[in-house]
Amino acid sequence: MSMEDMIVIKGLVKRFGDKTAVNGLDLVIHRGELFGFLGPNGAGKTTTLRCVSTLTGFDEGTITVNGHDITKEPEAAKGSMGVIQQQVSLDKDLTIRENMISHAMYHNMGKKERNERISELSDFFGLGEYLDKPVDSLSGGWKKRAAIVCAMLHRPQVLFLDEPTSGLDINARRLLWDVIKSLHRDGTTIILTTHYIEEAESLCDRVGIIDKGRIIALDIPKNLCEKVGSIAVETIENGKTTYKYFKSRDEASAFAASLKGNVTIRDTNLEDVFVELTGKSVGAQT
Repeated sequence: MSMEDMIVIKGLVKRFGDKTAVNGLDLVIHRGELFGFLGPNGAGKTTTLRCVSTLTGFDEGTITVNGHDITKEPEAAKGSMGVIQQQVSLDKDLTIRENMISHAMYHNMGKKERNERISELSDFFGLGEYLDKPVDSLSGGWKKRAAIVCAMLHRPQVLFLDEPTSGLDINARRLLWDVIKSLHRDGTTIILTTHYIEEAESLCDRVGIIDKGRIIALDIPKNLCEKVGSIAVETIENGKTTYKYFKSRDEASAFAASLKGNVTIRDTNLEDVFVELTGKSVGAQT
């Protein structure tokens, strides 16, 4: 493991009874990288995230986070991590401030340090006026912001985000995108899972597409799209949509000129890549 590697996963296997959720996965995530897992439900992306973040055990393989083997040095590894699960795990019986204090105490932060950090992060995320409000009085977007502040209090070097914008309206999603981008600019290594194509394309330095517990494609979004073909021709005829991909817009236009029906020429996106590789739509059940 080099100093440039934040996470190294080798031969990861996770089974649930007879089902293999993660099947021999190998992956290196670089320090300071914003990495995205993309795939359908049941593909193994959330399970992988839970294994790496120590929220669940695994059957085979090794995982190293910030130089620490998570099975041999779990506490040292956890000290580098902040985790935001799909369901916000704030204590509903406490205020936002009380949740933050509780989290800071869990990480053995002294009173002065935690108060300064709560003030600093609350100002950064615009949470100041909500600190003494009960958790349930906040909208989903503000709850997610509060959860991120809790996860960032102890200055983790790597942040795990499991479908961070799931269930949020578009305005809340875009606000949270700004937060994620700011953390990334500050040097935090971020690993997220998502169903949203535009989220992966907008945020991630690299994307790993997962199917049946394996990474079947891994690269920057632009390169993944170019492997399929930069330009897509989408045709709707007799109620059926077909797709064909080309390296150039000229090639696509020449092909489209010969077609009947409703024809659209557009840039290829990550959903095209995923469907071409797996035959399934992102978000579909496996």
